[in-house]
Amino acid sequence: MATIKFQLLSKSENAPIYLRLSVKRGQTPRTKTGLHINPKQWSTSNYPKTTTANNKKLKADLQDLEKYILDEVNNANTKGETINTAWLKHHIDVHFGRISITKKSDFITDAIQSIINEAPTRKNAKGGLGLSERRINSYKALKRVIKEYQKQQNLRVKDVDIKFAKDFLNFLLNEKKYQKSTSLKKLADLKTVCTDAEFYGIETNSQYKKIQSAKPNNENILYLSNKELQQIESTVLLSESLKNARKWLLLGCNIGQRGGDLLQLTENNFKTLNNLEVIQLKQQKTGKNVTIPVLEKTKEILKTGFPYKISTQKFNKHIKEVCKLSEINELINGSKIVVTEKGKGNKEKRKVNGLYPKWQLMASHVCRRSFCSNLYGTLPTPLIMSISAHSSEKMLLNYIGKDSLDYAQQIADFYTLQALKEKREPQLQIIKNASNQ
Repeated sequence: MATIKFQLLSKSENAPIYLRLSVKRGQTPRTKTGLHINPKQWSTSNYPKTTTANNKKLKADLQDLEKYILDEVNNANTKGETINTAWLKHHIDVHFGRISITKKSDFITDAIQSIINEAPTRKNAKGGLGLSERRINSYKALKRVIKEYQKQQNLRVKDVDIKFAKDFLNFLLNEKKYQKSTSLKKLADLKTVCTDAEFYGIETNSQYKKIQSAKPNNENILYLSNKELQQIESTVLLSESLKNARKWLLLGCNIGQRGGDLLQLTENNFKTLNNLEVIQLKQQKTGKNVTIPVLEKTKEILKTGFPYKISTQKFNKHIKEVCKLSEINELINGSKIVVTEKGKGNKEKRKVNGLYPKWQLMASHVCRRSFCSNLYGTLPTPLIMSISAHSSEKMLLNYIGKDSLDYAQQIADFYTLQALKEKREPQLQIIKNASNQ
């Protein structure tokens, strides 16, 4: 249980009164209250002697402060806040009205919490109001890892500079064992927090804008080739749940949508417009409306009926088994979730890089990537993008692991094809008939 003790550390006539807060062993922050007294008027009970009206008022003020701080300690424990000297000084100033309680705090964790609190009214990437649950969880995760990184400190927004970013990135990669993409996403979110704080007048370090947080190029591109898809399609499965998951998998690789959008499809998404059978949907992540032609392969996959509903978790689990039974065993570099025990029943999930049989790495994202990878170079890139809903060609190429060399190969293949066409075209020659002399 937290306790408070008021102290004088000076013998001067106008000695400052300190507040010492004991939270637990090793956690005893102390700071000035902003109140003063002559040591001769100080009682051994750690309060002013009640010999004068002023002293009585001063004692009452200190008792009110004590109650307030102890209440705030309970609130801080509930919220998981770090209690230290900076925290104590902040709440003393709030209690005495030296700063407004509505003033935004310049602590990093408070700046993150401010975004979380305002999530329902914040503008989102789609142009509407309200952050998605995924974005809110991302900020919550950032707050947790910042608290772990800062330990007993209370880091401020102005502390975020290039050195901070390097040290924090090193912590994420080497101590937390996060993937590069996850670590850089945390830095990108932190930059957003700084930008938001700056907007509200909180002091920031100008270097934060130069922190590199660009998403790295995909190093391990996981997709199912057309040959592997045929292999999966021809495998004999006895389980109805695996047959259903396979149907979703084949459909997903044929229409190029994210797992969340794929598994929400129903027969109502299939429409006929201008005598053309299409699938219409609105992507959850981007908010984009997508129209996909129903090809013969799609009809073939669905000829025995539409697959029944399944959760993303079960889908991911089942398609691993489907691919295992289909002997999709090629050893490839990738990452998979590994659960480790952290003691006292706590578990931690981390992606671990390594060389794995391909079937072990299967998850819902393989559908969209397989569609884009298999059609790249065959179907014009803008048409692929119209279905996959990539906002730029650069994003599509990074998604499937292509670079400028692939552009060159496409151009070379195009001219080779044109040359072959020209050779095949019959050459008309004018033959002069010999005239009778």
